[in-house]
Amino acid sequence: MISFYWPWLLTALPLPLLIYWLPAKQRNASAALKMPLLINTNTQVVSKKDNKKSSLIVLSLIWGLTVLAASRPQWLGEPIDIPTQGREMMIAVDLSGSMQIEDMNLNGSTVNRLTMLKAVLGQFIERRTGDRLGLILFADDAYMQTPMTFDRKTVKQMLDEAVLGLVGQKTAIGDAIALAAKRFDAKKQTNRVLLLLTDGQNTAGKITPDQALELAVDKGITIYTIGIGADEMLQRTLFGTRRVNPSSDLDEAMLTKLAEKTHGKYFRARDGKSMNEIYQLLDKLEPIEQDQQQMRPLTALFYWPLSGAFIVALLYLLYLSIAQRLNHNITKTSSFKEQIND
Repeated sequence: MISFYWPWLLTALPLPLLIYWLPAKQRNASAALKMPLLINTNTQVVSKKDNKKSSLIVLSLIWGLTVLAASRPQWLGEPIDIPTQGREMMIAVDLSGSMQIEDMNLNGSTVNRLTMLKAVLGQFIERRTGDRLGLILFADDAYMQTPMTFDRKTVKQMLDEAVLGLVGQKTAIGDAIALAAKRFDAKKQTNRVLLLLTDGQNTAGKITPDQALELAVDKGITIYTIGIGADEMLQRTLFGTRRVNPSSDLDEAMLTKLAEKTHGKYFRARDGKSMNEIYQLLDKLEPIEQDQQQMRPLTALFYWPLSGAFIVALLYLLYLSIAQRLNHNITKTSSFKEQIND
């Protein structure tokens, strides 16, 4: 819709009509109300009744466009949600070699741990409207794949494009926590949340989990840890099929400590269903901001009527100039004929 920043200026629109309707004596008595000289530049051209009427129409049009521009018209766009800045959530995903173990059940199919994580975590990311999300991938080292952003689609895309072996085969949990702590915005007072997903124990990196924990506590970061992996799976050998525990390397004690010391919580994801339940619980523990602020973008439109007034004035001046020349030529021709006749 169109609105005006100074709508009261529109009351000046009928001013030329008021001047036109004033008695002739009153118009001539006040210099402030005299018609512009532009109309009286050539009495022979403008003195005619039709020309006076057209001049008044043109000048009124210029006046109207100028007043319209002065009132600052603007286009008010559709409401747009402004992302709130109440929470920053960093997601750290384990890409170690053990994430390729196919012990997870997802919608009735057996898939590897990373495939299940992408499918369920992607839905969780899409729901986090209003949160600034970041993505860290870690194995031998920890890397910032996506810095803090409101663009959830980009975060999900970067997660989908992650592949095993991209950053090594080991597990640098301490480095991942330390990197997240450094990347949180220190200038803003926000709820800082780290979601750490792993299926093993710390086997690499320059910083131990205990050292990283101290840094997280100092920064006021809440850590939610998720241990991934089934409790048992069937494994075929030369001597037949046997049951094994594919999550024997999962350091649940360490993950529990990281969560409790930072006022977070440790979760155990044994399949796609339990993983989805964990994310639904996280939505309750770290609720999505509901009070979204809105803004309506404004686009200035004053230059359209202002340009129109300039063009009309330019064309009118051009018309008067041409008419004056024609009139001058006609007058000169008439005078020449009179001299010949004499």
